[in-house]
Amino acid sequence: MATKDGHMLAALTQVPVRVSPLRRLPQLLAGLWLYGASMALQIRAALGLDPWDVLHEGLTRITGLSFGTVTAAVGLLVLLCWIPLGQRPGVGTVANVVVIGVAVDVTLALLPSPADLLPRALFLTAGIVLNGLAAAVYIGARLGPGPRDGLTTGFCARTGTSLRLVRTVVELAVLLAGWSLGGTIGVGTVLYAVAIGPLTQAFLPLVTWTGSRPAS
Repeated sequence: MATKDGHMLAALTQVPVRVSPLRRLPQLLAGLWLYGASMALQIRAALGLDPWDVLHEGLTRITGLSFGTVTAAVGLLVLLCWIPLGQRPGVGTVANVVVIGVAVDVTLALLPSPADLLPRALFLTAGIVLNGLAAAVYIGARLGPGPRDGLTTGFCARTGTSLRLVRTVVELAVLLAGWSLGGTIGVGTVLYAVAIGPLTQAFLPLVTWTGSRPAS
């Protein structure tokens, strides 16, 4: 497995919540909230969403539910796929389903929908960069991967396939499903696909808890 894959998998290795909880729990919650807020920025930009959010938007269109509610519901369904893969959820996994859904709905209620291209482009850029940071922050707390992260790493563990390949296949399938349901694909989708991996990889070493601090 490539070195970058190894670093990501190491960051996804869970550490019990009793170890340094005062250091790691706030990091987890901050990362999840920021992740939901970054999703809202990309939605308001209306220039194309990341694959999972294309699916969420498509489901929102056909169900009439809020974006956050659909995000949480999909997270729960993905968790069911963990069962045959032998994945074990952690505190961070459960918090991922709840906090991100709330955060995206709250932020959408506060953010305007800009009409001009420049503010939309700024929203998109900020959303993608903050999404990469947020992912690194909550993954780096090592309190359990999100449902979608765990699905990817579970397939890797079961099949021996590289993280890069499995993630690409999963996200392409999700993207096509979301597009067929009316989700938004655009330049933002392409930019996200190109940038999110390097951004998350760059931020991870800065925020991953390594156990170097004393337990609380």
